Amino acid sequence: MPEKQLFEYAVIRVVPRVEREEFMNVGVILYCSSQGFLQTRYELNEQRLRAFSPEIDLPELKERLRAFERICAGRREGGPIGQLPIAGRFRWLTAARSTIVQTSAVHPGLCDSAPDTLDRLYSQLVQ
Repeated sequence: MPEKQLFEYAVIRVVPRVEREEFMNVGVILYCSSQGFLQTRYELNEQRLRAFSPEIDLPELKERLRAFERICAGRREGGPIGQLPIAGRFRWLTAARSTIVQTSAVHPGLCDSAPDTLDRLYSQLVQ
């Protein structure tokens, strides 16, 4: 049986009004160094978001989440942050910030397959 690999993850949250500290989970970002894996999975339930925050700017929110994907991919499209080593990109994406898109604290775990673990966490924490 293969040895389990250390991974780290954070939940991606939409925080429409930062001063109220209310949020809605919309995705997960997962990093596994030994598997060279950094990926995010998210979905915006627009009806639920509008009920939660009628004034939310959905096009801007979508662009911010797409930036997470571009940075995870690590290509030129990810800008200067996308050019960092994989660990640096994960740390940058999960750094504390006061904006409409935030992440939870980083949590560790052990996995066999990072992609399968991302799917499982997404199902448990977002759907």
